[in-house]
Amino acid sequence: MDDRLVFTAIVYVLTSGCAWRQLPGEFGVTRPTTHRRFAAWTHAGLWPRLHQAVMDELGARGQVDWSSAIVDAASVRAKRGAP
Repeated sequence: MDDRLVFTAIVYVLTSGCAWRQLPGEFGVTRPTTHRRFAAWTHAGLWPRLHQAVMDELGARGQVDWSSAIVDAASVRAKRGAP
């Protein structure tokens, strides 16, 4: 299976928020193959390396404003009396 097709399908799932089982057939890759490749690439550490490579390239081009940042967080209610 072509890595580019699988990559495109993975990016679609991750950015659209759809479930793996809802992956449209128009991508030309099967849902199991897409999910299996995502899991393998995740296990191999691809995503952090890809992110770093993209940020390095954009930084080298002067296309990143390093003076600001966005931090995302979640809050969870603590149970009363929990340690």
